[in-house]
Amino acid sequence: MSDYIKLFSGTSIIVNRLAQILDELGIASIIKDNHESGRLAGFATLGQSVDLLINESDSEKASEALENFKKEFSK
Repeated sequence: MSDYIKLFSGTSIIVNRLAQILDELGIASIIKDNHESGRLAGFATLGQSVDLLINESDSEKASEALENFKKEFSK
């Protein structure tokens, strides 16, 4: 897991859409849903607790995709 870095944190819907975009570009990602994990374990978390992790070697390409996604999202 040490080769993975957090690219984005947000709501489940936004993180899943961004993961789909990355997948279309051939970039593997991992969704870490702390809220759901906490619920299953019997405790709660607060806030936007869904993280999108990518391999560090894909960071440049993924960062470009993230910036394009943010521009599209803000329209």
